[in-house]
Amino acid sequence: MPKVVRVPCKPDMGRRYRTIGLVAVVILVLDQLSKLWIQQTIPVWEKGFTVIPGFFDIVHILNRGAAFGFLNRHDIDWQRPFFIVVSILALGLIWVLARSQEDDGPFYVYGLGLILGGALGNLLDRARLGVVVDFLDFYVGDMHWPAFNVADMGICVGAAALLVSFYQQRRRCVPDNN
Repeated sequence: MPKVVRVPCKPDMGRRYRTIGLVAVVILVLDQLSKLWIQQTIPVWEKGFTVIPGFFDIVHILNRGAAFGFLNRHDIDWQRPFFIVVSILALGLIWVLARSQEDDGPFYVYGLGLILGGALGNLLDRARLGVVVDFLDFYVGDMHWPAFNVADMGICVGAAALLVSFYQQRRRCVPDNN
């Protein structure tokens, strides 16, 4: 079996930043436009309409917590500042990861852009409204997946892309045992 030799190469940082920024702006704009549409057309805590009967509805939910309803409670009031600080720390981590001098491939760059756009979308909601607007409701019978939004999709798909990137990175880093 031939040896896998990893050739270090430096990424085009300008292109990387532009790609991350463009992906983030697309997610942020889609997220904010979709939330604005929901806020203007569906009353809070109401089902707007059914997309796929018995499986998918468009709703208008306000989430004080984080993903999957974590800390979405009305009896505590520290969620807003806590999640704003966590979001700002996440933005800093994305900045550090984006500055990596190693060429980590497209999954890495697009993943960072997706996460950045999602983090900014939910941060903007928290700063502006104190809550995050969720509207995509998937369910089977009485079992509902917690409602989510475009920003949440960006974060989840971006995290999956980063995992793929890290797996590919590990595969490229086959040690030379000679």
